[in-house]
Amino acid sequence: MPFYHSLKFQSPEGQRTISRLQALRTQLTAEIPVKQMESNLLLATWNIREFGGSKYGGRLEESYYYIAEIIARFDLIALQEVREDLSALNRVMEILGSYWSYMFTDVTEGREGNSERTAFLFDTRKVRFGGLAGQLVLPPLEEKDPESGQTIYKPVKQLARTPFLCGFRAGWTNFTLTTVHILYGDAVANDPERIKEIEDLAKMIANKAAEKTAWSHNMILLGDFNIFKKEDHTYEAITRAGFVTPEALQELPSNAIKNKFYDQIAFKVRPGKFETTGKAGVFDFFQSLYKDTAADETEYATAMGPAYLQSSSGKARDDKGKQTYYKTYWRTFQMSDHLPMWVEVCIDHTDNYLKEKLV
Repeated sequence: MPFYHSLKFQSPEGQRTISRLQALRTQLTAEIPVKQMESNLLLATWNIREFGGSKYGGRLEESYYYIAEIIARFDLIALQEVREDLSALNRVMEILGSYWSYMFTDVTEGREGNSERTAFLFDTRKVRFGGLAGQLVLPPLEEKDPESGQTIYKPVKQLARTPFLCGFRAGWTNFTLTTVHILYGDAVANDPERIKEIEDLAKMIANKAAEKTAWSHNMILLGDFNIFKKEDHTYEAITRAGFVTPEALQELPSNAIKNKFYDQIAFKVRPGKFETTGKAGVFDFFQSLYKDTAADETEYATAMGPAYLQSSSGKARDDKGKQTYYKTYWRTFQMSDHLPMWVEVCIDHTDNYLKEKLV
């Protein structure tokens, strides 16, 4: 339950925010399971476009309330594309309230890193940080020197954006989450560099799951993999390493226009020790917010400013050009061009435990 005390209720923008929050809350209630303190964990991932950036005029204040309202319906959520400037993330945390906590990475350096961070936000009433945290570095290649016979170590190319790994506990369950924002590369389904990143990451996490000393043997990969469709080699690279995606998510695209399977939640867990309930989905907030209607486009015309009416080249936009600016660009920089993906996990294993102990 987010807090609205800083919302300017009497202003036209405040009244609009209230109206849209009501619609959003109704949709969330209809589509997302109810949070139960002892029985379920609602786990999600969301690439929030340029979260902390200022493109297309930056986010309106109302957008932070909508983002917080969505996040609050989950217990633990991985965020990608958090920018160097943490003001947007901190604003959402203020709205979520004091029982929410977060962990985030340093900025990934270099052009391919795009000055991005990843983050985990979690409701501390149910989710506890387990103590394990780190940014993953791929191990060097081991080779034998042909002359000396000694082992030599050769560095390998790291992932463009460093994956973030953390251990968490909830109820009877412990698990390790690794969130990623895989390199996009070329605009083709099976970009070789993208496949290589996913292969290297999935193998590394799968190996960690098999280690006797692993903090948890329940491994979850989630985030933006930039997968076009599940028939691609990019998707195969996840499953070949032994990870499984929930059946309910396998036919659900996660981008705003619903034609790509960019985002994934994949599990490699101990049978009988970690269970999903079968409920999972993708939440399309554009059904309630910044809708693809002439009425909403007109409502935000003033907020979009001169760029809505005129392109950077100085040419006036026609109706089609204005609609494209609103639908494809401006509103996706208010919310995102990705939709939140979620899955429900069972965290109460009391009955199984008692059954095992019965002589």
